[in-house]
Amino acid sequence: MEAELQQILVQRLLDVGKEEDLEEAPPPCRTLPHLCSIPRRLVISPGLGGMPVTPKLTEDLRRILFGGTFHVFNYEWRKSFFQFREPDTELSYGLEADRGGARAVQMVIQARIIKYLLFVRQSGSDGRVLHRLDRGTREGVAAALSDSLWLAGQEVSATVTLVTEEYCTPHLDYKLDNFTERFKEEGSHGVILFLYSLILSRTVDRLKDDLDSTTSHLLYLSLGNFVCRQALLNLLLTGRASPNVFNGTVYVGEDGRPLERPLQGVLTRSDVGYLHWSREEMERGRLPQVGSMLKTPRFPIWLCCINNSYSVAFSVNHSLLSDWKMEHQFQLNYYNGQNSQNTMARLTVDTHSHHWEASSSDSDGDPRKGSLHWR
Repeated sequence: MEAELQQILVQRLLDVGKEEDLEEAPPPCRTLPHLCSIPRRLVISPGLGGMPVTPKLTEDLRRILFGGTFHVFNYEWRKSFFQFREPDTELSYGLEADRGGARAVQMVIQARIIKYLLFVRQSGSDGRVLHRLDRGTREGVAAALSDSLWLAGQEVSATVTLVTEEYCTPHLDYKLDNFTERFKEEGSHGVILFLYSLILSRTVDRLKDDLDSTTSHLLYLSLGNFVCRQALLNLLLTGRASPNVFNGTVYVGEDGRPLERPLQGVLTRSDVGYLHWSREEMERGRLPQVGSMLKTPRFPIWLCCINNSYSVAFSVNHSLLSDWKMEHQFQLNYYNGQNSQNTMARLTVDTHSHHWEASSSDSDGDPRKGSLHWR
């Protein structure tokens, strides 16, 4: 089933690619005026099957995302999709990442794309050569998306949300955003559609069971933009919307008394890991300790959240996680998805030395290289 899902996504990407040069008039606006519309080449016929979006479903999507039906996705989210950088460059396998809340989602997909290109596809030694990773990027993004949806569906089923011209009429107490109901704005809105697919693959009922008393929905408002809660990151990484980064489930509070509702942590080892550091949280003594389920994944690839900015660190050597000798000193490649990064940054990690032993010549004057020393 996962292979079939991947084939659907690949074919959809190929179909879109064939039609990219077609010039068509934008669809007429039938209700609210909007700045832009989804190109007709991205709109499928309702006759292909599937289930239409109902008023109840749109309300459920809003509540699990925002905590209510009044909030809507802002422009930063609506313009976000999955697009690779210029071909035939050092970073041609890298996604262009936005600066808003959607960046976290894009970087998780980036991590899974790297996993596919380096360790999954059958390409001989090519999978270990960074400058040749651009081969198969279309299949890579399809594999990355299907991986996340398949995990969310408990490796039994998955739901893909696509664009049609049909739309539902909401209740009077429901704020129309002209997208959830119609999916009719500029570009593919790939990140939002993927989020809807992720939620529907997991199902709203399962998501409610995943969450605990600390988290009731997946996004929160920060500095005028909606950003991902840890529960959404864990849903992307593990298929389960655990609100915390520690292993297992906590039944007892810090005071030693049983909790009315247990705190949900990560129950299974992820294929792509997660690392977290925040200066503000560290200074306040509230830096969360990431458990081994996320810190030591199946593949040497990590989503990094550093001061609320997301990036990906990875090694080309799969043995890094299984050979203890390699853990003493190793190299990581670092990618943040920003246009300002033109070459791959490389970090040398030394777990046996001290920071005061670092030489000023560690990077040999190359700004793309650096050294990390910790115990």
